[in-house]
Amino acid sequence: MRITRYWALTLAMLLMWASVAQAASLPDFSDLAAKCGPAVVNIGTERTTQSSGPEEFFGEMFRGMPPGFERFFDQFGGMPRGKRAPQKQKSLGSGFIISADGYIVTNNHVVADADVIHVTLDESNGKSMALKAKLIGADEETDLALLKVETQKSLPFLKFGDSDKLRVGEWLLAIGNPFGLDHTVTSGILSAKGRNIRSGPFDNFLQTDCSINPGNSGGPLLNMDGDVIGINTAIIASGQGIGFAIPSNMAASIIEQIKSGKKVSRGWIGVTIQDVDESMAKAMGMEKASGALVANTLPGEPAAKAGIESGDVIVSVDGQPVEDSSALLRAIAAKKPGNTVALGIWRNGKEEQMKVTLGERQLAGNTKAEDGKKSDEGLLGFSARALTAEERRNLKINDKEGVFVVDVDPDRAAAEADIRPGDIILRADRKAVNSPEALSKIVKDVGVKRGAIMLQIQRRGESLFRAVPIESEAK
Repeated sequence: MRITRYWALTLAMLLMWASVAQAASLPDFSDLAAKCGPAVVNIGTERTTQSSGPEEFFGEMFRGMPPGFERFFDQFGGMPRGKRAPQKQKSLGSGFIISADGYIVTNNHVVADADVIHVTLDESNGKSMALKAKLIGADEETDLALLKVETQKSLPFLKFGDSDKLRVGEWLLAIGNPFGLDHTVTSGILSAKGRNIRSGPFDNFLQTDCSINPGNSGGPLLNMDGDVIGINTAIIASGQGIGFAIPSNMAASIIEQIKSGKKVSRGWIGVTIQDVDESMAKAMGMEKASGALVANTLPGEPAAKAGIESGDVIVSVDGQPVEDSSALLRAIAAKKPGNTVALGIWRNGKEEQMKVTLGERQLAGNTKAEDGKKSDEGLLGFSARALTAEERRNLKINDKEGVFVVDVDPDRAAAEADIRPGDIILRADRKAVNSPEALSKIVKDVGVKRGAIMLQIQRRGESLFRAVPIESEAK
């Protein structure tokens, strides 16, 4: 009995010592949180949107109904068509201060289309300070935005670290505003680098198991030195412990361009590309499946001018290996337009070097219509043009769809239905449209009879429906 009790006590002591040893090996984040927390801010936005009409709410239930039925519904609901009351939408996110004079980094999707942006800072006395922020600039393709607040105080700030030096398994700290719970601190490790989650053309995310939730967007991901090595941006809703952050090395260069008042510019060579699989590599005599296979070169673009052909495989940029088509896109976009780069090309069973002078990549939302190329949709109240081939590639839209909204008359039906400049109209009355003429024909043939037209639009990668009342004649 005494022997049994002795071994039980011994085992209990061993377990206690093991627990103490394990606790001692884990990092203490308290000093890091206290040091960096004051530079993290909560961001609240407000924007006015047009409330949904019955066509948008009930969808297909209205298809085929006589126009009088829809007008009856509007009158019954007390909301006449085209005069529905606007609604206020609020959202929350996170951000962090990068300079003592009040520059703040966050995600573009946190502040996009906001009418008002409020930033809440924690002060040393335990109180909070709310300030109105100005949007300095944003980059949709990397989902980054820069804000500025005005205050007489010198603010605490964080510095960008070197995300390229990170190693998988390193300890990290995230601070943010998940579900409105301000200054929530979570810890974890770097789970992986270079993740492509298909959210944009330059996906190269850091993956972490720090707890990231809605509201963390725009907040910092910190290393143990307190440097920002990522901007928390995305999650997998169905997963736990899977969060994604924009690498600091990518973010820092974009933010610097925005802060200096420059347009965010990216290199462009003018090719359509795809990944190389094992079968392709074998057929072309390559040792491994890597690089970006050129499916097509665009006439007059830099690649075509340099002599790159369909069937070539781009395997390096300035001596740096290209693993796949996404890596090529990132490598070229990181270069400045006008620069000359050396591309390693696999052709006819061997590699050769070619010099290419880069053009400038264009984002559809930032592209202005050329004079004479846009036309007015008089019954709806906006002007539009067809998408260019480059815009279709960037937005991944086929050649059967895509009409770019250039201008919207604020006093006309389109504005009241929440159609905005930069929207891409994909379909009208469920029919694909790829030119202003095709859109106008459907509006006249179908919309006039019904008193409204249903448009499917694309806005920042999301597909939306908007029902636009048809005016009897252009104003």
